[in-house]
Amino acid sequence: MAVIEKENCYINRELSWLSFNERVLLEAADGSVPLLERLKFLMIYQSNLEEFYRVRIGILTHRALLAPDRRDPVSGMLPSETIAEVLRVTRTQQQLFDSIWKDMKQSLRDRGIDILDFKKTSKVDELMCKKLFGDMKDSLFPKYIDLNGSFPFLWGQESYIIAFLEKNGQRRMALVPLARLNPYVSFEIDGRQKIVMTSRLVRHFLPLLFKKETVKESAVIRVTRNADVYLSNLGDDSGDLRSKTSSMLSKRKREQPVRLLIYGKLTEASRALLIKKLRIKEENVFQTSVPFDLSFRSAIANQEGFRYAEHKPARQIGLNKGEYFKYIEKQDLLLSYPFQSMLPFVDILYEAADDPDVLSIKITLYRMSASSKVAAALAYAADKGKDVVCLLELRARFDEQNNIDYSELLEDAGCRVVYGLPEHKVHSKLCVITGSRAGNIFHITQVGTGNYNEVTCEQYTDLSLITADEAAGTEAEEVFAAMINGELPPETHSLWIAPKSFKTKVMEYLDGEIAKGDEGHVAIKCNSMNNPDVMEKLIECSKAGVRVELFIRGICCLLPGIPGLTENITVSSIVGRWLEHSRIYSFGDGDEQRIFIGSGDLLNRNLERRVEAFMEVKTADTREQINHILDSLRTDREKSRTMQSDGTYIREPGGEGTSSQEELYRYFSGLKFSLDDGKEDLKAPEKRSFWRRLFGGRS
Repeated sequence: MAVIEKENCYINRELSWLSFNERVLLEAADGSVPLLERLKFLMIYQSNLEEFYRVRIGILTHRALLAPDRRDPVSGMLPSETIAEVLRVTRTQQQLFDSIWKDMKQSLRDRGIDILDFKKTSKVDELMCKKLFGDMKDSLFPKYIDLNGSFPFLWGQESYIIAFLEKNGQRRMALVPLARLNPYVSFEIDGRQKIVMTSRLVRHFLPLLFKKETVKESAVIRVTRNADVYLSNLGDDSGDLRSKTSSMLSKRKREQPVRLLIYGKLTEASRALLIKKLRIKEENVFQTSVPFDLSFRSAIANQEGFRYAEHKPARQIGLNKGEYFKYIEKQDLLLSYPFQSMLPFVDILYEAADDPDVLSIKITLYRMSASSKVAAALAYAADKGKDVVCLLELRARFDEQNNIDYSELLEDAGCRVVYGLPEHKVHSKLCVITGSRAGNIFHITQVGTGNYNEVTCEQYTDLSLITADEAAGTEAEEVFAAMINGELPPETHSLWIAPKSFKTKVMEYLDGEIAKGDEGHVAIKCNSMNNPDVMEKLIECSKAGVRVELFIRGICCLLPGIPGLTENITVSSIVGRWLEHSRIYSFGDGDEQRIFIGSGDLLNRNLERRVEAFMEVKTADTREQINHILDSLRTDREKSRTMQSDGTYIREPGGEGTSSQEELYRYFSGLKFSLDDGKEDLKAPEKRSFWRRLFGGRS
């Protein structure tokens, strides 16, 4: 048997991510998925790829210029080689994307919904569209461009129509921005819904816009710009940091293009001229038959089989307002989103605000919803005289402006707002409530795998563990004390806090399983993995006979099933109704099993460049719930795909009815917790009115 080198166990991070996005695309092609949910997966694929080009291709583009000979430490590929392979894979996926869209249009047509393309349009449809164009014509402001002159700036993620015009033998270009317009219009004729993409509508009626000139050719275009812009030389002054973040957002909008999308056909000469004007490489240009914006999905009325059956998060978990502290003082509480609601955690914050023994609430904030109930509860607590400290990370990518707005709002409400650390993003989901009863300090500590965001907690699978464990609470206070002073958190023991304690603890527990040989067992659920040290240690586990189960939704740079190296490692990925987002680290079996949950993946950034928080799952009931999740993942054949030794993924046979997400919804939505002690009310009307005051009635 040929010896396989360890280097051949790894694949490139970017290519692994593209494989994940292809699994999203395959959900759009799956006929067993309801039609409008398939359309949603198309939208997710499109949005994912947009962000990938903005961030990852942006980073690689800079790297190719500044360090062209620097090879990727895992795959050994140069930046230019990675970009070339990404473009090749993306182009292949584009063909599948276009094909799925074509099939989907036919499926919609079969259900009475026409996506008009003006190739075969009835006279009635044409007249209606002409009227719609007349209504929007005054909102169109063409910009004329001399063929030999300068080209206007195109904003990223915005659609434009480029038109080539001719008059008296003279040619020029015109650019029609579409940002002011709704991306689609919808109307009904003879019981059929007609949906028209605004870009196609305007393009079709360009002759009515340019009456004195001949429209020779036209296309819809969209530029994707590099978003790889970082804050540098940060000062300690919070106002300065806010100002620099705003400046960074402005600079990001004007970075170089990394991709050009073209919808419609241009001659080779016109295409070449456009590429030259935008200063973009030919290989970064993509022709597509899919509209840039598929948000018309929201305008389609529900029909039988169009959407998933309704699954609302369970708001009632058996505990009433005022009972949470008493319950948590006796036993830990685990919440599982989106099967259970985040509102019990919000209730805990209000209970802390109304408890005269509570002194302070400290929390890390990374991404919040537009009208955050968590932020309202924190503001309420500050109004009640509690010391509320919000460590708010301004550098949450693409949420920077939202966090700047919240920093001002929370400060106005009386909270103390701290802005992360200069060199490390604070990505942890950590909250500690501190109080004093009869002269004794007590803590209630919460660690989560996902953000304090009521919107995404109904879309992502996440976990939230809440405990009265004093060791955890004391360390949580130490973590906040360090970060408030602008310092990295110290090494911890009850909690794992990156960067000082997360990686070392993972390696320590993996070594513990290696010592057990073929009786060792590791089960890890996370979103991505590319850290060389961790992957090498997992190879050691496999070579020692340890059974390693990796449930990794996205990037996995380690190939399983390679004889002599990773033959005891399995990797599976679930792409389903909800985005798999929870992180679980399990070592061992039975009474010796140790389980941890927290905010970080096995990426270099999470292990080394971010502040992450993990806590052990200790009590019998919470351990049972986590093991139920792991067992459900193991038996999923409906939405799970298994990674092969060549990096491809296949779906195992026997799938229908084995969806782990559906099974976990049934399990967690039915869980109820109880308390025998008396009950207290938290004056809900006062809370609601405070929330309305804070957000001006927004919901």
